[in-house]
Amino acid sequence: MTQSQQHNPAGVLCCAALFFVTFSRYILSGSIASFLKGTCFIAALAVVPFFTVAHAATFTSADEKAVKTVVEAQLAAFAKDDAVKAFSYAAPGIREAMGTADVFLNMVRRDYPVVYRPASVSFLKAEGKGNEVVQRVQMLDASGNSYLAVYSLQRQKGNVWRITGCAVVENKGRMA
Repeated sequence: MTQSQQHNPAGVLCCAALFFVTFSRYILSGSIASFLKGTCFIAALAVVPFFTVAHAATFTSADEKAVKTVVEAQLAAFAKDDAVKAFSYAAPGIREAMGTADVFLNMVRRDYPVVYRPASVSFLKAEGKGNEVVQRVQMLDASGNSYLAVYSLQRQKGNVWRITGCAVVENKGRMA
């Protein structure tokens, strides 16, 4: 397998994290319907980063800054309930799967409350290769509970980054 044909590890990591979160929800809820519904949604989100191949492009510090800016801008749009703006930062596959900005915002509000209204955020170092990146963000909710949001992003035409998925896992401790 040549360098350009290898699967991107960032995409594989994101898919594994998304499946883990969905399976954890099944274990906690005990609902197989919830698990299957979540798995179908996760599969729609995860197909692109999992099956894309690494490209020759180098992930630079400018890319890292641009990725952070995209996630921050989407979080700011959620804070203002600006569905159209928040939806604009989603990759084309997500926009197609969700259909409308309002459906997208309602899903985030319902399924990702800490992403919808974080009390605080702290960005960890982005890890990327070529046109794929994983951006981890530590978040606190209003009650002080700690979460790790794992975003996957992909470089689109025009050299812009768009979010291809997000998995949120609760940290058992509290951030100081």
